[in-house]
Amino acid sequence: MLPLARLFAIGLAPDGALSLGPLTEALHSRATYAAVRNSLDSAFCSALAATLVGTLLALVVGFTDVRAKGLVVFLILLPMMIPPHVTAISWIQALGPSSPLLRSLGLAPELGSTHPLYSREGVILVLALQHTPLVFLVVRAALRAQPRELTDAARIAGASATRVLRRIVLPLLAPALLAGFGLAFVAALGNFGIAALLGLPARYVTLPVLIWQRMASFGVGMLPKVAVIAMIMAVVAVAAVTVLSLLQRLGRTALTGPPRPPLAIRLGRGRWVVELALWGFIAAVLALPLASLLATALVRTYGLPLTLATITFDNFAEILVRQEVTARAFLNSSIAAGTAALLLAGLAVVASHAAGGRGPVRRSIGGGLALLGDVTYAVPGIVLSIAFIVAFIRPLPVVGVSLYNTLLIIALAYVTAFLAIALKPVSAAFAQLDPALDDAARIAGAGYGRRMLHIFAPLVAPAAASGAILVFLTAYNEITVSALLWSAGNETIGTTIFNYEDGGYTTLAAAMSAVTVAATVVLMLILDRMGRHLPPGTVPWRD
Repeated sequence: MLPLARLFAIGLAPDGALSLGPLTEALHSRATYAAVRNSLDSAFCSALAATLVGTLLALVVGFTDVRAKGLVVFLILLPMMIPPHVTAISWIQALGPSSPLLRSLGLAPELGSTHPLYSREGVILVLALQHTPLVFLVVRAALRAQPRELTDAARIAGASATRVLRRIVLPLLAPALLAGFGLAFVAALGNFGIAALLGLPARYVTLPVLIWQRMASFGVGMLPKVAVIAMIMAVVAVAAVTVLSLLQRLGRTALTGPPRPPLAIRLGRGRWVVELALWGFIAAVLALPLASLLATALVRTYGLPLTLATITFDNFAEILVRQEVTARAFLNSSIAAGTAALLLAGLAVVASHAAGGRGPVRRSIGGGLALLGDVTYAVPGIVLSIAFIVAFIRPLPVVGVSLYNTLLIIALAYVTAFLAIALKPVSAAFAQLDPALDDAARIAGAGYGRRMLHIFAPLVAPAAASGAILVFLTAYNEITVSALLWSAGNETIGTTIFNYEDGGYTTLAAAMSAVTVAATVVLMLILDRMGRHLPPGTVPWRD
């Protein structure tokens, strides 16, 4: 709460006295107005597209008898774990006139032509593809929570699959559709990597990019004016989440009966057509950009076709062995993300245990932390980074130590930004525990520490580890939070990749992105293996 409170204080009272002058000035600025308009435009359009595609994928996977569902779900969710700036880079290299992959196939656009993704439509398209897995995840979970008796009764009464979908399934999915749209909207509103890499060449500037531009150009001297823009962005994001949550509650319908696997409609002879379309979509949004990314990483110079004469592993050697900044970035991201993951795993266990307690004080503390986690997750990462700069740019009182320009401030920002991710799986695990365990331990005279150490912590440890890995995966690759917090010596993977691409070192950016994607897939596979021993739903892509 301290960083966000300081952000509002410096935005509304830069000289110590409350004044709406800075806010009025910002709202009347053409640049700010255009950035607000572009942010809302790209967020709304991309969220709407992501909701349509994500819902269709969830219905096909969850409502029909297509094969290899486990693998399909894993591949659909994989883009969600790939950093947005890496996604943008891979699409730039997949469709541009200098694409090594397209040039080797003879399909590249004419050299010198404008890249098709450097436009408003390009930003919206890639944002939609990035956030489609979020909607898919929410809708699929809601679909599995519907009692199957509803659809069974309709089918027995003679309703066709289309009528069941239109009259029963989709109306009951309305709250989930709103939730998915809200998640995609907030994620797109705060997205920096895609908006910067695709929007800047087209002069399509969003709020996160405007904040980054002003801080990068003018430094901390711009803090009061940037704080006002960040405050506007935070208010828009929280207001959007609040309105959508209200609509969810109004549209929610009480269901009776335990959740069971949804009805698997037999597609018959049309199954191969649906499966072909499904795998074609996965190939288009996953295989094409990643193959292009790898092809760019394997050529000596960006723009050369990938052939036996141009292939080289020198770019990987450069980033893994020779470049000190990349080795430091991998280390810094591992330390910052690992620290945040460990702190949040412990905090999630304590907070979830408190939220499920019987005392009003314990419940209020646990519930308060869960609410703060949801709020900070809704606030865009670039806003949190500005808030942390405002709060910690001066040395801490008493100790006189400054967190600004250190790796610790990045780790603390990760703790704030990703609290909700760590809490969800642990809360689900605590909900499955029998309250009699706590009662029996109390009767036996065990204190809070002993009960936590010997009973609760071991039982929810797998869920806490799952949440920690999800936090690590998210923080390890992110750029939005650290875009303004990094400094020389404290580079992260995300900022280093972005700086390579922004500076014209495209092949090095591609090589580092390829290594990052490989590390992400390995961590997801580890989490998948752990998921066999976790409560259902703890790992997103496992049933």
